[in-house]
Amino acid sequence: MNKNPAPDIPEAGSKPSRWIFLLYALIAITLVMFFWYRNEGAPEETTWQDFVEKMLIPQDVEKLEVVNGQKVNVFIKTSKYNDPKYSSLASKMAKNLKVPLYYYTIGSVDVFYNQLHEAEQGMPLNQQVPVTYINKNDWGWTILMWILPFLLLVFLWSRMLRGTSSGMQGMNTSIFNFGQSQARVTESGNKSTITFAQVAGMDEAKEEISEIVKFLKNPTFYTRLGAKIPKGILLVGPPGTGKTLLAKAVAGEAGVPFFSLSGSEFIEMFVGVGAARMRDLFAKAKAKAPSIVFIDEIDTIGRVRGKAYSLQSNDERDSTLNQLLAELDGFDTSTGVIVLAATNRGDILDSALLRPGRFDRHIHLELPNINERKAIFLVHLKPVKTGQDVNVDQLASQTPGFSGADIANICNEAALIAARSEKNSVDQADFNQAVDRVIGGLEKKSKVISPSEKRRIAFHEAGHVITGWFLPHATPALKVSIIPRGKSLGAAWYLPEEHQIVTREEFLDTISMALGGRAAEELVFGEISSNALDDLEKATKQAYSMVVYYGLSNALGHLSYYDASGRTEQSLVRPYSEKTAEIIDDAVRQLIEGAYAKATEILTNHRNQLDDLAELLIRKEVVYQEEIRQITGHLPTNQKQNYVSQRRSI
Repeated sequence: MNKNPAPDIPEAGSKPSRWIFLLYALIAITLVMFFWYRNEGAPEETTWQDFVEKMLIPQDVEKLEVVNGQKVNVFIKTSKYNDPKYSSLASKMAKNLKVPLYYYTIGSVDVFYNQLHEAEQGMPLNQQVPVTYINKNDWGWTILMWILPFLLLVFLWSRMLRGTSSGMQGMNTSIFNFGQSQARVTESGNKSTITFAQVAGMDEAKEEISEIVKFLKNPTFYTRLGAKIPKGILLVGPPGTGKTLLAKAVAGEAGVPFFSLSGSEFIEMFVGVGAARMRDLFAKAKAKAPSIVFIDEIDTIGRVRGKAYSLQSNDERDSTLNQLLAELDGFDTSTGVIVLAATNRGDILDSALLRPGRFDRHIHLELPNINERKAIFLVHLKPVKTGQDVNVDQLASQTPGFSGADIANICNEAALIAARSEKNSVDQADFNQAVDRVIGGLEKKSKVISPSEKRRIAFHEAGHVITGWFLPHATPALKVSIIPRGKSLGAAWYLPEEHQIVTREEFLDTISMALGGRAAEELVFGEISSNALDDLEKATKQAYSMVVYYGLSNALGHLSYYDASGRTEQSLVRPYSEKTAEIIDDAVRQLIEGAYAKATEILTNHRNQLDDLAELLIRKEVVYQEEIRQITGHLPTNQKQNYVSQRRSI
């Protein structure tokens, strides 16, 4: 049972909300009634001429009252109230209260006195109208005019904050608690549904993370030998590799309070909010120890500080980072608080954050290999109704370089494709279409392509396939298509070998295969086109990496300008001189020209196969590997091998 239940937050339509609404409605009705009835019983405005001709000369006026030297109230004799010209107005007045029926404004008291004296010329003294002068202030009206705008601003501000609070599901967003942490708390009464059984393909990472769970459940098992659990654990890896999923699995397995939030939730428009929320987060975590704090996308607040980043400095972010460092130093492992953090930009994190004693343990998550992809497919295929022909091994081999998120997307896309076709189960063809959809994009068969453009595209794609087929270190194509997908007009599918080391010859053959499409266009049509933009980009980047990073060029020798910290890409100055830059440009150009010449040579020697494959593409639009083998007459030079993960035993 949860000993620390969260405070109840009134939902929309609850009793407190209805009472507040009724209060606002009552205030609004009161103001409307006040302004509506304020003019009831008020004197009617008239002019000096009407006053003299219709009231003063007929001797209907009882007295005049000059108010604040600006207004003259006209009191009519009560005996004249039955007169038709006064009866309608007099009926609105209180019967037992002597009030003026009319008023008119004056410019000055002296002018008023002179005009009245002139108008009363010839009247007997006892018939002249008495005049009184008074000064009075309408304090109630003045105060209301000052308070009403203030009340209106308070009302609008409160409604705005209430709207923000309801939009963020009541996560402490009022003006008085901006400094409180907005972390989502998972406790025993609100347990996460994700466990380690649903996390596949990360055996080593799960082993290290599960050690944290074991420590929290049974700390004496480790402390009896003098062991200390790390304060902080940093999960680093490319997007989609399962960092957040692994953290959610920890929440499901630990059985202790789990505080989860993103690094961006510390940053607000108010200065000092980030540091205050950081203090509040750790205060709550210590109060519920043993507990786990998970900060997703920690690079938002943990970005490196230094001269290179002076132009991008942010005082609020820096103060939040400083507070996090102070909190990590302010408690030891005996408190039972462990901090998990995840990022895909580990290269830009501040070194003070990564030192031992803060984030002691770094867990690097890589893209899954073929065996791990198979395990991930098996997890995501459980809720999918699959057919008998679905081959998980084939799906795992067709998706090299795919992350866990990509595989989940493939399974979902395959189910959508099968549902669109009104099938009773998802078969292998649906998964193949889903893989093609994720890799190349949506088919655009309706795109208008002229016959000449279609022929050029066919020879371009055939050039890639034939070049790669006869290169000893290139990857043979599984299929090739000239159906437009996404932004591309044609595409070829390959199944690259999974190896950790790439040799110089493998780099050069990959570049040659990328340039095979342009070489085929020049060989067949005698001119080149803009169809090779993506190929040129990939070839140039690979050649640049060979020269600058991997030291695979004779021009620079055994030099590398790779910066593992990631600070070079943020710097405004290159790490090498202008002369070295010229050498790099020449070396890259020579590599590209050599690879292009090799592709041209292969296509020239196999021109018949190139023409046959292009003509088949024009007729069928999609050609598979078996048909390519029949056209070329033999297996690809680089025959695909099967690889399994090898573990070292100690």
